Amino acid sequence: MPRNYKKEYKRYHKKPAQKKRRASRNTARRRMTKAGRVSKGDGRDIDHKDGNPRNNKRSNLRVRPKSKNRSVPRTRTARKKR
Repeated sequence: MPRNYKKEYKRYHKKPAQKKRRASRNTARRRMTKAGRVSKGDGRDIDHKDGNPRNNKRSNLRVRPKSKNRSVPRTRTARKKR
């Protein structure tokens, strides 16, 4: 069965809380780009060390390869395992 993107957006991506998380992740990426730590198409992600996308303190952000950042073990509530 193919994914129903319209339904997925309506149920999850459209929610105000999720929009704020997404905007905060984008802000973190822009800040690191401006600082010269990453560039467009470089294959790296900005990692929030504590797993909270709203916490954009410089001490909470680090640059990681996509393969490492997207394979972090997580708990049932989507927090990072420590």
